Amino acid sequence: MHPYNLSFISDENLFKHVQETVEKYRFSIDLKKFNKNLVDPIKLTFDSKIYAKTLEETIELEIIRQMDKSNTNHIGYFHQNIFNYIDGNWYVPRQGFDLVNEVDKCYVEMKNKHNTMNSSSAQKTYISMQNKILKGADVQCMLVEVIAKHSQNVPWKISINSESFEHDNIRRVSMDKFYELVTGDTTAFKSLCEVLPKVLDDVLENLEQENIENTVFTELNQISPNLLKSLYLLSFSKYDGFDNLEI
Repeated sequence: MHPYNLSFISDENLFKHVQETVEKYRFSIDLKKFNKNLVDPIKLTFDSKIYAKTLEETIELEIIRQMDKSNTNHIGYFHQNIFNYIDGNWYVPRQGFDLVNEVDKCYVEMKNKHNTMNSSSAQKTYISMQNKILKGADVQCMLVEVIAKHSQNVPWKISINSESFEHDNIRRVSMDKFYELVTGDTTAFKSLCEVLPKVLDDVLENLEQENIENTVFTELNQISPNLLKSLYLLSFSKYDGFDNLEI
């Protein structure tokens, strides 16, 4: 393990947290997981024809998309849980806010990108924060964005039912500014980003490389040797007429 030399987290804890995140990554998929949210065979048919891809290639792309979506959630785990190691006052609760510091009475909702929430979700989050600060004058709530438009720590301005709201204790904070608040180091997040590739190399060197285990095609072939037919039967087997599907 290389020295990482970050002032706000030990080498051992950083390595441990990155390893925990890597181990959460998805390395296998079967038909049950592939169809967990109900695959749309009509869309896959359109995609295959319009983008001039074979059906196998189109399914592979859908598998990659699904696995990537799952892995994106694990990056959220990385961003939240690292603060358990940076400052002992922070923890990730089982429900409610994403990150909490009861000592400083600070409550955080963390999003990966500035455009992750639609207006309805943003309003619901803001109202939840309003309710929280009503319970104590010194309570502070934050919407922390990993990828924000700007480096910022400003009151969160929002419109709810055409009425504008703004409160100094409900903040919209970019990740660099949040790291600064927690660590006191203005470039803490930048320093983490710089050392992260090195930590990942160390972690992967110490883990057995896993090949992606994919049984989707084998299981689809068991439904029907005709791959397109098997996709339709996967989704529409109980629909009228599909027992005699001709494709």
